[in-house]
Amino acid sequence: MLAAVILSGGASSRMGSPKALLPYQGRPFLEHLLEITTRPEIGARKVVLGADADSIAKVIPLKANEIVINPDWEKGQLSSIQAAVRKLPAGTDGMLLFLIDHPLISSALVGELIQQFYKSRKPIVLPLYEGRRGHPVIFAASLYHELLRAPLETGARAVVWAHASEVAEVPTSEEGCVLNLNDPETMNRAIGEES
Repeated sequence: MLAAVILSGGASSRMGSPKALLPYQGRPFLEHLLEITTRPEIGARKVVLGADADSIAKVIPLKANEIVINPDWEKGQLSSIQAAVRKLPAGTDGMLLFLIDHPLISSALVGELIQQFYKSRKPIVLPLYEGRRGHPVIFAASLYHELLRAPLETGARAVVWAHASEVAEVPTSEEGCVLNLNDPETMNRAIGEES
């Protein structure tokens, strides 16, 4: 069983409103990510909230056990990853890590990553678009302790670098895995191309 972790703890200052609630194909980013993580291989889901926790929780119907509040969200992405890892149920094989500003991911890509994780037995699996590594990333449970000890400055990248020879890359034609929708211009361009 895998856990899906969706990071949505930041302040969305460049975007001007919570990224989780921005519309994609007629519904919020977070709703799309929740849908593509509804799969038989995913037995637990955690959505990490921080800056806009109340406004997001009012709009998106999340179960109480899916919400992780990160009081240290201002410390950056790694603090949200660590908050999620501490709340994962025992017995997960690994976690699929999604970023709220990388929402243009298909269910098919998620399926390919999961398949490669179990087939390759590599501790890190990620998508590769035209030579660039993207998201979501699967971290095996054996790496949880390293994520909890990683330095805040480098974050989860430190764990990826430490296991450089053990990363399985899944080639994809989905540019969404590398598109970081951090500001209105990038978002409009990306979503305009999609439609």
